[in-house]
Amino acid sequence: MQAPFADRLAQAVRQKRTPLVVGLDPRLEMLPPELAPDRPGHPAQVAAAYERFCCRVIELVAPLVPAVKPQVAFFEQWGPPGLEALARVIARARQSELLVLVDAKRGDIGSTAQAYAQAYLGPQAPWPGDALTVNPYLGPDTLDPFVAAAVEQGRGVFVLVKTSNRQSGVFQDLLAPENPVFEHVAAQVERLAGQTAASCGYGAVGAVVGATYPEQLARLRKLMPHAWLLVPGLGAQGATAADVAGAFDPGGLGAVVNSSRGIIFAWHREAYAPLGAARWEEAVQQAARDTIEQLRRHTPAGAL
Repeated sequence: MQAPFADRLAQAVRQKRTPLVVGLDPRLEMLPPELAPDRPGHPAQVAAAYERFCCRVIELVAPLVPAVKPQVAFFEQWGPPGLEALARVIARARQSELLVLVDAKRGDIGSTAQAYAQAYLGPQAPWPGDALTVNPYLGPDTLDPFVAAAVEQGRGVFVLVKTSNRQSGVFQDLLAPENPVFEHVAAQVERLAGQTAASCGYGAVGAVVGATYPEQLARLRKLMPHAWLLVPGLGAQGATAADVAGAFDPGGLGAVVNSSRGIIFAWHREAYAPLGAARWEEAVQQAARDTIEQLRRHTPAGAL
């Protein structure tokens, strides 16, 4: 078994001196023209284009960041060719010595949850993640099979606690009876994180907490002192580096911050538009460097 995920993540963040995670969310309409498929409706061609694009992004950001986060849905959309491409993208990230946080948001109970866990966290996983996002809203027993598989293999899980989408509060902020639902989920995460804490002080169980709710983010950091936080919402969803400052411990650890479209499709943004599609690779690298600098300037990550 490899070293605990929490320790490997801490080491990778320290080594790269940044908590930035690059999300791999390939979108057909946003691909650079040179990588666009000849037949946009053909699953095998689209999957091949996604693979070429994501593998090149991995090559561009591997010297800069500790991890990537492939979003399974964009590959799954294209059927078996898409899922085969996802496996190869994960393999390329591993070859580039990046941690892979698989964003699949799986959640079920019993043997079904065990099967999902084995698909992403098991010893023979076809899509082997260093960590997997998990939906806990079936109840605490949905987490157990994922946590067991993760601990056994030195991997991790990130549990959806307070997500970044605009309407997350419709369910997650409901009072039950006095505290919001997301705080009850956070209590379960902290319990499991504490039970699996590694030498870095954090456990195998972390939490997904959106950057778009900075006050709740800071509160959840206090409520889950043993949990790594995976923080989406930076960039395209509107959050800034200053919004995520409350996610970190004083030493700059405890959180990794994801940016997807804002980096991988940077040449579509006004700030990098002068580079144009022909220089999309340069735009990706520059956007990653700029985001790293913003996180260093506005968060405790500057202490790394």
